[in-house]
This record gives sequence, structure tokens and C-alpha cells, in this order.
Amino acid sequence: MSEFTLTKTRLFEGVWEGVLTHEEDRKARPGVAVTLLGEAVDGVAVIENESAGHWVLRVPIPAHMIADGVQTFLIRDTATDTVLGSFSLIAGEALAYDIRAEVTLLREELDMLKRAFRRHCLETM
Repeated sequence: MSEFTLTKTRLFEGVWEGVLTHEEDRKARPGVAVTLLGEAVDGVAVIENESAGHWVLRVPIPAHMIADGVQTFLIRDTATDTVLGSFSLIAGEALAYDIRAEVTLLREELDMLKRAFRRHCLETM
């Protein structure tokens, strides 16, 4: 179990950011590794914010790691080899199909409800 807690703050201009806090020692430096499908992400930075007593984690998302489907980045504490968190990018046709299928299902259900309501109104007159 890691003594660090990771909280996402934002994803902006291709950089995922989060805040790392330590439960007991505000000065403890976290060791962090970020991977996608077992491949390490380069350029990960852990920056101390002394005034706030936490560390800022910055994960640049390399262009070669963006692809169709769901890409899940895993963030681990290297000292304890525990998972601190993860984030996912969803893109491409897989996403479009899911949304279209969901909208189609909603339309069908709405049509069914409209028919039932109209039938009810005719029967009660």
C-alpha cells in the first residue's frame, strides 16, 4: 500500500496533471512510473510545491501513444510497486460507434414510449 495519494487536477495541451500528497511526511519524495501497455512514458515530471506541501505530477502524452480505441495510462509508486491511479484516452471509430449505438437505443425507447402514450390517450377517451 502506497502512502501517497494521487488526485487528478487537469488534462491540458497534451499534459495530464495531478497532485501527490503523502499521508505523514510532507517532504517525502515520490517515485513515480507511468506506463501504457507496459511501455514507459518519457518526460514524466514530479515537481515539489513546498508552500502547499505536495508534489505536482506532470505526464506528457506522446503523440505516438494516441490511437483509436481506449488507451489507459497506469501510474505506479515505484517504491511500493502499487498503483496510484490511471487515466484513459478514448478516440476514433470505437467511440463513435458506442455513442451512435446508445443514441439509436434511446431513440427506439422514446418511440416505444410515444406509441404507448398515444395508445393510452386513445383508450381513455
